Amino acid sequence: MSLAQFFVQMKNEAAKVIVGQEAVFEQVAVAFFAGGHVLLEGVPGTAKTLLAKTLARLIDASFGRIQFTADLMPSDVVGTQVFNLNQGTFYLKKGPIFTHICLGDEINRAPAKTQSALLEAMEERQVTIEGERHLLDEPFMVLATQNPVEYEGTYPLPEAQLDRFMFKVRVDYPPEAVEHEILRRYHTGFDARHLDATGIQPIIRPADLPALRQEIQQVKVEEGIFGYITQIAIASRRSQDLILGGSPRASITLLLASKTYAALQGRDYVTPDDVKFVVAPTYRHRIILRPEAEIEGLDADAVIRRMVSGVPVPR
Repeated sequence: MSLAQFFVQMKNEAAKVIVGQEAVFEQVAVAFFAGGHVLLEGVPGTAKTLLAKTLARLIDASFGRIQFTADLMPSDVVGTQVFNLNQGTFYLKKGPIFTHICLGDEINRAPAKTQSALLEAMEERQVTIEGERHLLDEPFMVLATQNPVEYEGTYPLPEAQLDRFMFKVRVDYPPEAVEHEILRRYHTGFDARHLDATGIQPIIRPADLPALRQEIQQVKVEEGIFGYITQIAIASRRSQDLILGGSPRASITLLLASKTYAALQGRDYVTPDDVKFVVAPTYRHRIILRPEAEIEGLDADAVIRRMVSGVPVPR
């Protein structure tokens, strides 16, 4: 089967568990197949953890969760060497980072030293413990969450770490009809803590991923699309609303995300609409607004819309 056919099946299975949030699921799927990480931003209770668990089941992968707190140490994330009294030797006690899908819950509650423990894992797919490198299994994806409204006792993520996330995805409140359906499901016995009862089945296996990602590499990109992505980056750097625009890494990420989204839609070529679908999650954590723009009531998404609207769309 093609990647698009697998994706249709994944969406159908996910619908057994997750109501609404189709755009959020699509963005997370794009990042997963592209080999990226996602920062999920939303208030508590909007199914961020459920989304991560569902993804792990759909790809038949292991799932680990790290609850970030102010006293969390780097060794609590990556693991440490422990002495075995019986054998007189040290052995590696692996941390929760050694998994396929890692949920970093409320990542901004941990101090910078602990947050930095994720940097090597996210970028290099490895961790270093007491000078020894340990490779992480493939696939490896970090889904980190943060609360956008409660800042007491939090440590803002540094720009270097934010840039390691392929996407920043906003998880908003559901519409009225969707929340009504959520209540109906819980009334009839749905329990997010017991996903086995939902009948959700794995759609792909980790061994399938290399072939599926090769399909993404074969997606064609016309010169006009290269120019479109480049002009979006330049527009962000020249925007009067921004202190910091997108870097070349943002452009590379936007290209890869566009190719992946096109493949998920069953096409072997990228369109400007593919770029538009992924431009907001790609850029919203890579730009810094000027205070004047914030005073005007603008947020990152509003600035991105204004920025993109000024870039000519290639034919």
